[in-house]
Amino acid sequence: MLATENFASISDAQLSILRDMINLISDQPLNNLEVISWAAPIPYFGDPCKATIATVGLNPSDREFVSSDGMELTGSFRRFQTLASLELTDWFNLSAEQLESIHSSCTEYFSRNPYDAWFKPLDLLLKGTNDSFYSSLFHACHLDLIPYATGIKWAYLKPGQRASLLAISASFLGEVLKYSPIKILILNGKTVVENFERATGVSFRKESVDAWDLPRKNGNNIQGFSFEGVISRMSNIDIGRDVHVLGYNHNIQSSYGVTSSVRLSIQEWISRKTKEILN
Repeated sequence: MLATENFASISDAQLSILRDMINLISDQPLNNLEVISWAAPIPYFGDPCKATIATVGLNPSDREFVSSDGMELTGSFRRFQTLASLELTDWFNLSAEQLESIHSSCTEYFSRNPYDAWFKPLDLLLKGTNDSFYSSLFHACHLDLIPYATGIKWAYLKPGQRASLLAISASFLGEVLKYSPIKILILNGKTVVENFERATGVSFRKESVDAWDLPRKNGNNIQGFSFEGVISRMSNIDIGRDVHVLGYNHNIQSSYGVTSSVRLSIQEWISRKTKEILN
């Protein structure tokens, strides 16, 4: 893991974190956890060094690396580096130049070929903050609790696999936050909130929000909830400052029946809370 030594720059710290993540791909801890071993880890989507706000998800989708028919993305369709794109047979021979290439594919993600079907709905929630994934001037980034893409979806991993991935990865996220100016994290959905609480050991304040309820024909509406809290540690990492956490229980991209009015209400809530925090 990253030492607490001083680095010449934040970029040096990011590269050190990234190399630690890569070293684990071929190591024992990630065996049998369904991690796509030929895919580089993704510690951040966008540049955390330029962001004060970051959204948070579970782990990268396999669609960042493969097409709908399961073939590795190539050419202009490629989003991130892989063993094939770097012309490597394993990660042990990764050069400093290749490490920089992996880092750049992450920090420059939104100016290349982002997975817009997933990120555009999330970006709309940031509209009231003036920050955006796609803005270079008021840049927001996205972070995942686990930086490794898996061959099967999170929900279908065994409970033990999910727990192991979270335990292995939580300190990495803490390190990314430590070496960044990020002040606000926005957690996308109930599962993210629950796993974030496990990783930090912090229980967030939960409140019912009627405007976020999702209607059902049988009358048993799905309640909407907001979450708020503050963290200063992530796993065993002291971030060195308070980071504010905002969350909501609906997964914006996949929860059934999330209406435009619910999205707008969440957007307005994020905007209001962000202004309160930053002012």
